[in-house]
Amino acid sequence: MIRTFLAITAVFSLTACAELQHATNQITQPQTSTSSNSGTSVLGNADIAAGLRQALDLGIEKQVTKLTKTDGFYKNDMVKILLPKELQKVDKSLRSIGLGSLADEGLKVLNRAAEDAVKEATPIFVDAVKDITFNDAKAILTGSDDAATQYLTSKTQTSLYDKFNPVIKNSFSKVGADKIWTNLINKYNTIPFTEAVNPDLTDYVTHEALDGVYKMIAVEEKDIRTKYSYRSTDLLKKVFALQD
Repeated sequence: MIRTFLAITAVFSLTACAELQHATNQITQPQTSTSSNSGTSVLGNADIAAGLRQALDLGIEKQVTKLTKTDGFYKNDMVKILLPKELQKVDKSLRSIGLGSLADEGLKVLNRAAEDAVKEATPIFVDAVKDITFNDAKAILTGSDDAATQYLTSKTQTSLYDKFNPVIKNSFSKVGADKIWTNLINKYNTIPFTEAVNPDLTDYVTHEALDGVYKMIAVEEKDIRTKYSYRSTDLLKKVFALQD
């Protein structure tokens, strides 16, 4: 019985090692695709990097573009920008005295500013995606469901903040958010027994807009990783088959 058990264990171990070696070989091939003796294509480093770029491009095209449209943030519960903690009491107090419509308008203009700002994101993302190396791609492919999004975040967060912040500031002025929020906060500050507030809404909305952008790209990335139907090109099917 013991000998039989040891024999079975050895067979499973050898099989697992063989499968692991095969997967490793698949992502350490030369920089171009080759054909094996069986006639099947073996993906090279360049193909894997190209596949990851394609996945990120899809996320940018499908998900980030949605955020730039009217209500792209405001009517998307995943990324809708809510009030910062210090202003939640403003919202509650205004609604309690019959100023709910003013509170709603204040919330809407925050999201409108984010929708404006995200239009600046695509060129920065495109440049970051072009720079993906094979070493980056290999780490992304074998990483978590949002590994590509994390890579994009590390490469673009500072640049996007610098782009978003002035756009949001200008957008506040364009859509009247500065006046709406000045009026809203002034009304709140006149309510008896309340503590005056004056938060930096531009910085807050900038960070919220960034979080929303990366969250939506991560949604697309996870779908491509976990759902075969989302792999809309032959290259995506081949590359992500390596991590299935």
